[in-house]
Amino acid sequence: MDDLFQPDFEGPGLAGVDEVGRGPLAGDVVAAAVILDPGQPIEGLRDSKKLTEVRREELAQVIREKALAWSVARASVAEIDEINILQASLLAMHRAVAALDPQPEYVLVDGNRLPRWQYASEPVVKGDDRVPAIAAASILAKVQRDGELRALEEQYPGYGFAAHKGYPTASHLKALQELGVTPVHRRSFGPVKKLLPGG
Repeated sequence: MDDLFQPDFEGPGLAGVDEVGRGPLAGDVVAAAVILDPGQPIEGLRDSKKLTEVRREELAQVIREKALAWSVARASVAEIDEINILQASLLAMHRAVAALDPQPEYVLVDGNRLPRWQYASEPVVKGDDRVPAIAAASILAKVQRDGELRALEEQYPGYGFAAHKGYPTASHLKALQELGVTPVHRRSFGPVKKLLPGG
């Protein structure tokens, strides 16, 4: 990892948290939280977007086996449309950390915003490439969400969810035009909203 971040906190109760799926037009936003075991370091942790799908799957399995604690949580499409994607992302991260057992003593959050919570914490810009626990969280969240989008491909064939994972690619926008809006599309997002009555 380049430019490794050094938090003020020292100890085994350090959690990293990250979310995946802020930009797509469809599907839940998924967050994960991880407390790594200092006695069982995991090689190869980095930003999930910089890893191949096969490597992410391999690392996700190792993280689940070796971490002191891990959890995956989400905010639904309905919640995204109700409270906006930023607040939904923060909510998903809050839920992921709240589900950790044991609970963390300190939390490092990817990005520049913190959820409203009682945890001692700090944000870390580009944390998924600077903090191993955040990298681990980004991997778990991405593997989870990608799997869910592959399942949506079977539920809603023709949209290409398995390939574009809900992001606004040309093929996805074309499918939206031709096939219409599904229940898993985010109605508050511009390209979807304009296809709805009154949009």
